[in-house]
Amino acid sequence: MIVVNTDFVVGYEITGMLGLVRGNTIRAKHVGKDIMARVTQIFGGEITGYTEMLDEAREEALGRMAAQAQALGADAVINARFSTSAIMENAAEVLAYGTAVTLIASSYTQ
Repeated sequence: MIVVNTDFVVGYEITGMLGLVRGNTIRAKHVGKDIMARVTQIFGGEITGYTEMLDEAREEALGRMAAQAQALGADAVINARFSTSAIMENAAEVLAYGTAVTLIASSYTQ
């Protein structure tokens, strides 16, 4: 599945738009990681536990979005975007969304 954040895919023509597709997940870290995050917050620096959590969440949301597009018969998702929001203390939602499209190889040559 091709996923791009542009409104086109280089080398292809869009032959159909199948609509909005999305995937989301809500993640929280366990108490042990949360304690370490609070210590890091006091002294400064990257809170790697949360960085890893959000990386995993983005991949999960992206995979769910791509699966939804594939179920519609899409070849690609264009205009892909991410949105993140706090759901409750220490839990975040990551949403991936875009437009599912069908493609054909471009016959245009320069």
